[in-house]
Amino acid sequence: MSFSRRNFLKTGSLLGIPVVLPLSSTISKAETLLDRQSDTIPKEYFPSPEVIALNRMALGPRVGDAERVRKMGLKAYIEEQLHPQLEDDKEIQKRLNALMLDIKYEAGLKYKAVDEVRPLTKLNKSLQELWPQMENIYDTSYNEWIRPASEVIVATWIRGVYSKWQLQEVLTEFWHNHFNVSINAHAAVGVTMPSYDRDVIRKNTLGNFRQFLEDVAQSPAMLHYLNNKSSKASPANENYARELFELHTLGSENYYNHLYNKWKQVPGASEENPIGYIDQDVYEAARAFTGWTAADGSRTWKGDEKFPNTGNFHYYDGWHDDYQKRVLAVEFEPNQAPLADGRKVLDLVAKHPGTARRLCRKLCQRLVADEPPASLIDKAVKTWTENYDAPDQIRQVVRVILNSEEFAQTYGAKVKRPFEMICSFIRATDAEFTPNMGFVWGWAAGGYAMFQWPTPIGNPDTIAYWTSSEVMAAKWQAISKYITWKTNPFVNVSLLQQTPANANTPRKLVNYWANRIFNRKIDPQNMSLYLNYFAPNQDPDKALPESVKDYSYKLDMLVGLMCMSADFQYR
Repeated sequence: MSFSRRNFLKTGSLLGIPVVLPLSSTISKAETLLDRQSDTIPKEYFPSPEVIALNRMALGPRVGDAERVRKMGLKAYIEEQLHPQLEDDKEIQKRLNALMLDIKYEAGLKYKAVDEVRPLTKLNKSLQELWPQMENIYDTSYNEWIRPASEVIVATWIRGVYSKWQLQEVLTEFWHNHFNVSINAHAAVGVTMPSYDRDVIRKNTLGNFRQFLEDVAQSPAMLHYLNNKSSKASPANENYARELFELHTLGSENYYNHLYNKWKQVPGASEENPIGYIDQDVYEAARAFTGWTAADGSRTWKGDEKFPNTGNFHYYDGWHDDYQKRVLAVEFEPNQAPLADGRKVLDLVAKHPGTARRLCRKLCQRLVADEPPASLIDKAVKTWTENYDAPDQIRQVVRVILNSEEFAQTYGAKVKRPFEMICSFIRATDAEFTPNMGFVWGWAAGGYAMFQWPTPIGNPDTIAYWTSSEVMAAKWQAISKYITWKTNPFVNVSLLQQTPANANTPRKLVNYWANRIFNRKIDPQNMSLYLNYFAPNQDPDKALPESVKDYSYKLDMLVGLMCMSADFQYR
């Protein structure tokens, strides 16, 4: 089953909820929605460069955004977004301050039942202010120790919809997936998520990658998630070191243990510049990170000695392996200064050519296409390597990508993940959005659980995964529910009030909303389908009835169909 732009519109029902289904098939198994080989978007249907940017470096345009970017110039808009003034976003602060988030759970052995709403009290707390919640954590409900993370989740949705610093939100989601931690893996991850989001991810989105690596490595969320918190000499825990190589830096494409099992055999090793890594590098790196732990008040197993109990990163020399090491063919002398071994590993992996290519490819994949042009990757890699030590290394690379011809001339090679799709739907329809836990858990059940991807790899970033039948059904049902269920507590949209008075015939009304939703030309066959749906067997140029009751529901469904269509999925 492929979801062709020329064969996409049919009203159907899933679980009693109207949805859009392909004309030729019903949902039967997970198959690709968009066939990129046979159904590319003709150039005549490409959006303007400004609209491409608003769908790539932002989460879709709001009313007036495209015109604003045209007037200021695309390069100026890119520079504006590359220099976010996060404190200058009064709408976000106002919404977060006003948001009340529900919490409900049954009584347990050591706690009473709760059913109430609370303001966001955890979101702006420091790590030291959050950490006391870890005391007797397992004598409280899961809903309590996950509460700080829940506040980050709803704040992320609010920012995705309303923040004027949209590139910051796009890159924040990108880096959260790159340095993925699951809030369900350990109570400390859920409790400290506000700090991980604010002080590690958001702080470094446009900064220096080497500094980013160290902030991640020393964060209590990552220390607990990948078990380095308990790593001590003889033997070291390898979990963090393995993911540092395989996911955070060089990637599996630069893993050569299937070819070589001795470090000297790896090409380039004799010049201390191996082309990639093998298991020996992981084992040695794990030794370098022994003693990198968290101040969680636990015993050191040396008499009655205990760590401080602040939640901060803590280096404990008594757990560190002081002997000589070798990582990526570079010798480490024994008995180095505190933290020196681990920091040297971070230096080596951050500056490896394989890391540069992999990270640049991932950024191009997020911002341009699943298979980004090699020419664009090469330009990004050049900028990355020339700015290894620059405090804004990532900003300079992203600037090259966003200003490239490849960025402006490529469209439809990505589709929106659930977070992007819902944010873009709300932005396009100017809906009022107030997320609650029902909204959050609804998306978790629908296949998109923010900060809960169970493995360190993070959410996939390819068309195939996010256009499977199950995922598409969840997205279709969500749009249908939000636009037709007028009493839903989190998305409130009134389309009729936004329709101008001069859109007084079916053709004018359909054209207005197509221009508003898509911000680009849609092929005539699809436009005809929209018109036939809204006004079947009617004169499309006849004035609409004076009573809005005759077409207000049909208008909701029309816009819903547009937002469920393949044309709206592209970015």
